[in-house]
Amino acid sequence: MASIKPIILLDRDGVINQDSDAYVKSVEEWIPIPGSIKAIAALSKAGFRVFVVTNQSGVGRGYYSEAVLQAMHDKMVQLVTDEGGQIEGIEYCPHTPEENCQCRKPLPGMIEAIETKTGLNFEQHPAIMVGDSLRDLEAGKARSCHPVLVLTGKGRQTQYKQIDFYFDVYSDLAAFTLATLHKYA
Repeated sequence: MASIKPIILLDRDGVINQDSDAYVKSVEEWIPIPGSIKAIAALSKAGFRVFVVTNQSGVGRGYYSEAVLQAMHDKMVQLVTDEGGQIEGIEYCPHTPEENCQCRKPLPGMIEAIETKTGLNFEQHPAIMVGDSLRDLEAGKARSCHPVLVLTGKGRQTQYKQIDFYFDVYSDLAAFTLATLHKYA
């Protein structure tokens, strides 16, 4: 019997698109990492439910508006749709770290919002959190998601941090997707 397919949660900057220390502030600056769009589409077409979970403090800092953020997300969703896939939902935190919100990773608020929307509890239904930073892994771990680090974005620096829990490592989202498709085939 085939095992239950986990929910796939993806960080955005550094996992799906190229990251920037100066923030991705426009649709033109939102550039997909090679292979990431096809990877998301492949997961979706194979029956995985894919969600994006992203800190976007650039909104709170005034670097770009929520309308510009929405335009970036529209571009991402359209690119995945053009490949025959679907992103089921996007959760983002617009707050700065100083606002001490409950949604900003490493806190699990955005993941809890996805649990509410799907009616699933990730302590009972498998979920995988794919990110390039320690806070991505910590947010996933806080809600019993299996943490996965990709080496794109800030992943190469993150892999050498002292992390006291197990996580898988892949070169990029495409490599994670290939392994995941084989595992749940």
